[in-house]
Amino acid sequence: MDELTSLVDRLAAEHSLSIEEYERLVRDHDEDVAAYAADLAVKVRKDVYGNKVFVRGLIEFSSFCKRDCDYCGLRRSIRRDDRYRLTTEQILECTDEGYANGLRTFVLQSGEDPYWTDERLCDLIRAIKERHPDCAVTISVGERSRESYQRLLDAGADRYLLRHEAANPAYYRKIHPADMSHDERMSCIRDLKDVGFTVGVGFMVGSPHQTPYDLACDLKFIEEFKPHMCGIGPFVSHHATPYANEPNGSVDLTCFLLSLMRLIQPNLLIPATTSLGTLDPKGREKGMLSGANVVMPNLSPKSVRESYDLYDNKVSNGQEAAEGTALLRASMEAIGYEVVVDRGDPA
Repeated sequence: MDELTSLVDRLAAEHSLSIEEYERLVRDHDEDVAAYAADLAVKVRKDVYGNKVFVRGLIEFSSFCKRDCDYCGLRRSIRRDDRYRLTTEQILECTDEGYANGLRTFVLQSGEDPYWTDERLCDLIRAIKERHPDCAVTISVGERSRESYQRLLDAGADRYLLRHEAANPAYYRKIHPADMSHDERMSCIRDLKDVGFTVGVGFMVGSPHQTPYDLACDLKFIEEFKPHMCGIGPFVSHHATPYANEPNGSVDLTCFLLSLMRLIQPNLLIPATTSLGTLDPKGREKGMLSGANVVMPNLSPKSVRESYDLYDNKVSNGQEAAEGTALLRASMEAIGYEVVVDRGDPA
């Protein structure tokens, strides 16, 4: 343990380790090392952001997707009758509800749906900005051209989330179909940063065939790329995918990685993700106590929330939903944090 805590101390001081050292922490840490890292991460987080919790209103506006990722419940191979697209007016109603509940960032997330052309997305972004000019708009619609990213930015979008999924190219290939390229994914992420977006990345924890080395590569990528945001969560299986019978990921390992990410990049915006709450009723709180500082309640209409099932048993009510804002505030206050009315820009 002394050697591992020394690695954690060095990470806190220097914000860098070798891939081999990250791998050792992932593989060999125990509860005491995780608790030590969490204590340091919370201190660092408070030094940068205080006790503030930033809230993003998530709007899952289309469940159509042209991709066929092995782990995802929206993959195109799944024949289903409940796919949907929200109208612009429905999306604007969601933003109005969120604004009334104190949210100042809206996250527009969908599958890679060709219906949503640059023109349609830009019109939507401009409509939201006209309605709520003091709010940030985050887009998460997958891989697009550099020119497309520039158009979305010019229309008024502030942030873009594109999970890198796996920094190790060999592992990326294991969990994605042949028509998807690790090089293309990374090129898109670089383009987003180059054109001027606030950029978010992310990865699953405990997904099939993943090794400590794979996760070490993800940590090293965070260290070197320096994204503005990073969302991670434990893998949760979906019954209609090739990984239906694979075990779910670990909440505890995810929280340990949250702590390491906070030590790697003190000003990183880190959500306590929905999948944490799916596997553990106190998962979101555990994420916060490990160094996270963002939560993303669901603003999508109740009628479609269950249809956007990236994985089984996805939380879609209570604190996760926008109407549970009071519960969310109470749960954060119970562990010493304050939900604020704020865009929550990177420090």
